[in-house]
Amino acid sequence: MAIDHRPRVLIADDHQLLRMGLGQMLAADGGFVVVGECETCAQLEPLLGQHDPDVLILDLQLRDGSALERIAPLIAAFPHLAILVLSMHDQRVYAERCLKLGAKGYLMKEEAATLITSAIRAVADGKTFLSPTLAGTTGDGPPIGRLSDRELQVFELTGDGLPTRVIATRLELSEKTVEAHKANIKKKLGIEHGTELARLAMSWRESGGKA
Repeated sequence: MAIDHRPRVLIADDHQLLRMGLGQMLAADGGFVVVGECETCAQLEPLLGQHDPDVLILDLQLRDGSALERIAPLIAAFPHLAILVLSMHDQRVYAERCLKLGAKGYLMKEEAATLITSAIRAVADGKTFLSPTLAGTTGDGPPIGRLSDRELQVFELTGDGLPTRVIATRLELSEKTVEAHKANIKKKLGIEHGTELARLAMSWRESGGKA
């Protein structure tokens, strides 16, 4: 029996329609095998162990939280796995963090329809793929880039309008720790008051990470 050399793909996204659309697109292409899909971080590792895909299409925001902190552990557990991050954020700070953590590619969702097959083939071949809207950007980046990964998570959830106690529960931290992160964020961004932090964070989220 002939060996199927087509890249095996697992899709992790919290939107069912997007998962279905990507699956149908890849099936129609004929050059890939979609081995599974999921919508939460908790489902990721069991499915990866079960299906052993070559490529993981990973949305940064899954149903049970941010997948950013899962990238490095997944690469450590599955060294051959190529992670292609699919995100609504076109801010270079996200792309740089993902690649630094071990992801092989970063693609904007709005570009997925035309570039997803090229992106998957590139990362499956061991190459790095960066969304064209980001590939030509230069400079030191916005002040948001100074935040640590955890601080960025707190900043994002603040931008979603969540209070400290809910952020603490979501990230499995104490409220005191969340407040400490907020204090560090304000210091790094040159902000004095919590209301100003909330306003900036909401603007950042509403703009898709461009503010």
